[in-house]
Amino acid sequence: MTFDSKPTGAIAPDTTGLNFYTADPSLPDLLDIHLPADIRRHIEPHLQALGAEAGDRLDECGRLADRHGPVLHHRDRFGRDMQHIEYHPAYRELEEAAFGRYGIHALSHRDGIMGWKGRYPAAAKHAFTYLFNQCEFGMGCPINVTDGAAMLLDRYGSAELKARYLDGLTTTDMNRLTQGAQFMTEKEGGSDVGKLTTRAVPEGDHWRLYGDKWFCSNADAKIAMLLARPEGAGEGTRGVGLFLMPRFLDDGSPNHYRIVRLKDKLGTRSMASGEIRFEGAVAYAVGRIDRGFVQMAEMVNWSRLSNAVKSAALMRRALHDSLTVAQGRVVFGKRIVDHPLARRQLLKLMLPLEQALSLCFVTADALDRAEQGGSQEAAALLRILTPVLKYRATRDARKLCGDAMEMRGGIGYVEEFATPRLLRDAHLGSIWEGTGNIVALDALRRAVGKHGAEAALAADLHARLQDTPGVPQSYRDRLAGLTDKAIGFARAVAAEEGAEADARRATSALYHVASAVTLAWEAARIHDRRGDARRLLLSRLVLDHRLLPADPFAPMAGAREDRIASLLLSADPVSMADAAALAAA
Repeated sequence: MTFDSKPTGAIAPDTTGLNFYTADPSLPDLLDIHLPADIRRHIEPHLQALGAEAGDRLDECGRLADRHGPVLHHRDRFGRDMQHIEYHPAYRELEEAAFGRYGIHALSHRDGIMGWKGRYPAAAKHAFTYLFNQCEFGMGCPINVTDGAAMLLDRYGSAELKARYLDGLTTTDMNRLTQGAQFMTEKEGGSDVGKLTTRAVPEGDHWRLYGDKWFCSNADAKIAMLLARPEGAGEGTRGVGLFLMPRFLDDGSPNHYRIVRLKDKLGTRSMASGEIRFEGAVAYAVGRIDRGFVQMAEMVNWSRLSNAVKSAALMRRALHDSLTVAQGRVVFGKRIVDHPLARRQLLKLMLPLEQALSLCFVTADALDRAEQGGSQEAAALLRILTPVLKYRATRDARKLCGDAMEMRGGIGYVEEFATPRLLRDAHLGSIWEGTGNIVALDALRRAVGKHGAEAALAADLHARLQDTPGVPQSYRDRLAGLTDKAIGFARAVAAEEGAEADARRATSALYHVASAVTLAWEAARIHDRRGDARRLLLSRLVLDHRLLPADPFAPMAGAREDRIASLLLSADPVSMADAAALAAA
């Protein structure tokens, strides 16, 4: 099935045929900042190749896989109880690209992928995550949980388990690939993991699992990492163990569990999520049997960062679509992009995307420094940035994708275009790996109240403000003051027993000041490199639209914002002098 991307003259074009990498004004700059020069040079042609595929053939595959979702078959044609899930060929083509050609699942774990001599840092890996998920969000989950399963097995698995499964989890050979899954959610638990009821009974060198898991994505993966309560263990999360469960036993027969049914989901329809019943399934303990929850939490944090990157991908795709419409459709005698109200709405689409993208790379950098260099400061920064980023970026994606649909108008509500799928998929982000309330409480009660991680964030932001040449001192001072206010607010909410209801606002405040500071810091670096300070204008928009109080009866838009819109919607570089004058006004 082929989609014709050429406009009829009445209907605005879509993004078919657009290279999502070369059309992105921000990604190359951020990679220049966050990656060593040799890795940056090496991945450039691969990013260009993926950007071209994501805007064309892989996007078509994403449409088809979304429309023709997986089907669970309980028996084979001879009547034997041999469950299998049938996927559309387009889904298999997406798998070949993600797991085979680009090896996104293994970039952190295996040398030699795409010809690189070693393993890739998180910033490089998530550049590929970001591009791929602009065409297909559903497969982002199998990629992510396979990545996370490899991380857990490598860190905590026995030598025997590593020898048996790690190569398959990290290979790019589709004939040997072992996709992973993460089965955590239960009817009794949800976010309250300590209430899970799945039992693990020891038997020789393995365990037997009994019980149910309620929401299992990538349901037919060849291995699953899951939590279960060992027989005789205590209540709560301290009594939970981490297990690896294979889909098939050593003799090739199916393991003793059933996929009860597949979920009929709002979004991510291409990917099989199901309900699992364990009927004595063979599984193997991973790491200390009394540290399962702590170990799985590391996978959850990896997943939260990936989740935010995927949400940024949805936002970028939605903005690509909106700009294509705004620049390609004429109404009332001029292009949509030339109408003042439309220009303001485009700014409101651009801003949350750029905030998320900036903090995704800062968080990825903290992850690398914490895990590879052992920096305690980076570990504390990661501890607070991860939930703060996951909370706000995923929520912003829901609104942005909805507003982008409106930019296209009534036809944007029709499933033939990308916008309905983007909106459906965006709603998963704020639920996956913790709903908004859970993640905000993690940021405030745990990262701030328990670990004091806000001190690392404050130190990082103030250091960035001292390292922004060309940015007016008055504007830096203003950002420093807002940073201190946001940190103080977070501490107050974390310390006061009855302040839980303010956790979401405090988490958002941390996100907005962190992004405003980061955007200004990036502006200085990009201007030094190629003379473009446009991200300083985005920093100022964070203040105007996200942080500063507004009079509901006073005009907000004006000559200054219109000038900012003209500069940001143009491809021309913005001088530091122009950006600084507008930021400090």
